[in-house]
Amino acid sequence: MTSADLLEELNCSICLGIYTDPVTLRCGHNFCRDCIDCVLDTQERSGDYSCPECREDFQERPALRKNTTLNNIAQRFLSTQPKEEQATIFCKYCIKSSVPAIKSCLLCEASLCESHLEVHSKSPEHILSEPTTDMRSRKCSVHQKILEYYCTKDGTYICVSCRLDGVHKGHKIKTMIELSNEKKERSRQILRDLTVKGKETEKIIHKLQEHERKIQEKVDGEIDKASTIFKDIRRRLEDEEKKAFSEIYKQKDQVLLRVTQLLKPLEMEKENISYKMDHIVKLCNTADPFHVLQEKDPDKDMFETKHIGIGDLDNLDVVLISKTINRSLSSFVAGVKSQTHTENAMTISLDENTACEDISISGDLSTISKSEIKQYHPNRFEYYPQVLSIQSFSSGQHCWEVETSESGNWRIGVSYASIERSGDHSYFGDNTKSWCLRRYNINLYSVLHNSKEVAIRHKVSCHRLRIGLDYGAGHLSFYELTDPITHIHTFTAAFTEPLHAAFCVWDDWVKILN
Repeated sequence: MTSADLLEELNCSICLGIYTDPVTLRCGHNFCRDCIDCVLDTQERSGDYSCPECREDFQERPALRKNTTLNNIAQRFLSTQPKEEQATIFCKYCIKSSVPAIKSCLLCEASLCESHLEVHSKSPEHILSEPTTDMRSRKCSVHQKILEYYCTKDGTYICVSCRLDGVHKGHKIKTMIELSNEKKERSRQILRDLTVKGKETEKIIHKLQEHERKIQEKVDGEIDKASTIFKDIRRRLEDEEKKAFSEIYKQKDQVLLRVTQLLKPLEMEKENISYKMDHIVKLCNTADPFHVLQEKDPDKDMFETKHIGIGDLDNLDVVLISKTINRSLSSFVAGVKSQTHTENAMTISLDENTACEDISISGDLSTISKSEIKQYHPNRFEYYPQVLSIQSFSSGQHCWEVETSESGNWRIGVSYASIERSGDHSYFGDNTKSWCLRRYNINLYSVLHNSKEVAIRHKVSCHRLRIGLDYGAGHLSFYELTDPITHIHTFTAAFTEPLHAAFCVWDDWVKILN
C-alpha cells in the first residue's frame, strides 16, 4: 500500500482530514469524535440518526466507541511525515523553471501560474481554488468528483453524483459557495460583535486606567498630607517636650537660687573660721608666755553657725512637673486627633433670645455682628455683646467652624446655659461656667476660664477656626483651618452640664460656617 493509499484510508469522510480521536459507530465506520458529534447534534433536531457513510439508520443516538488501534495508526503515520513547511507551490506546467502557482484546478489536479491560468479551461467543472497540494481531499471518495455540496442532514460534503444518486433525496443540500458565504457572514457578524466588544473593553480599560491614575494621585496626596501631619506632630511634640523641660529647669533655678543664697555666707564664714583656727594654732605654738598672755582670748560663741536642716530647704515640685507633662500630653493628643479628624462640621444656629441687645443676628441665625438697635428679652445677656447657640451638647464628639472678620475683638467657646446673664461674672471666660478663645488688640490671642488667662504664643494667621468638643473626654479644642489644621489650644475639664456654643463680638462680625 502506497503512502497516498494509506493516507486515504486514514482520512475522515466528514472533515476529509486524518483522524483525530477516531470513534466507531455500530455499523463499523470510523469518524473523528468531534466530526460525528457535530453530525449527530444536527440529526438530533429531526430525531432521525444515520451513518454519514453507509446511511444505516439508528432508532436512538448511537453510542461512540473509541477506536484505539486506528488512533495509534493515525498518530504513527503523522509522526513519519515530514513537518509541513510553508513552501511555495509551483506551476505544474512550467517545466524549465519553478514559477509560483496562483491557483489550483481541482478537476485537473494541477496548480497553475498566471500565464497557464489564462489558457486554462473556463468551463464550470474546472473549479479553481487557492494553491494546494492536497487535491484528493477535495474530491468525493466514491465518485472521484469535486465536492461542491454539503448535506446538512448527514453533515457531510458531497459531489454532484452523490446529490443525483438518490442517497440524499429529501435532504437539505447547500452549495459550498452558499455555505461559505453563510460562514463568512457569521464571521463578519462575529467580527462586528468583537469590534463593538473591543471598543467597550477599551473604554473600560481607559476608565480603569483613569481610576488607577486618580487613586495614585489621591494616594500621593494623602501621603503628602500624612507626611505634613507627622512633621507637625514631631514639631509640636518637641514644643511640648521643651515646655516640660522648661518647667523642670525653672524649678531647678528656683531651688538652686535658695541654696546659693544660703551657701555664699556660709562659705565666707568657713573662710573666717579657717583664719581664726590658724591664728589659735600659732598662739598655741608660741614659746613666749608674755606674748601668749598679750593676745585676746578666743570667743567661741562668735563662731557658732546657725543650724540649717536639709529637710528645711526647698525641693523640686514633682507633682507640678507631672501635671505640666500631663497637660502637655493632653494638648498634644487632642491636636493629633484634630488633624486626623475627618468628620464634617455640624450646623450651629444662634439663639436670638440669648443675644445681648447690642448685637444683631442674621436671618439664617449664623452671623453675629454689632448693632445699634436695642432689643429686650428676659434671657438676654444684659451688658456683654454675647449670644449662645440653640443646640446643646451633653455627650459625644462635636465640631463646628467659624469665620471672623480680619479685625475686631471677640470671644468664642462654650458655656453652660446656667451662666449669669448680667454682672461682671457673665463675661465668657470670667467664670467657672464658660471656656473661650479670645482675640484682642488687633491680633493678640489668649484662652480664658474662670478669669485665668493664658496667652497664645504662636501667631494665629487664619480667620477660619474649628472648635472641637469631646464631652465625655472633657476636651475643648481650638484649631486654625490651615492645611494641615493647626492646633491652637485644648482645655481639659470635667463637664457637668449641657454645653452651648458661645460667641461674643465687640466689633465687626463672626460667622458660623454651616
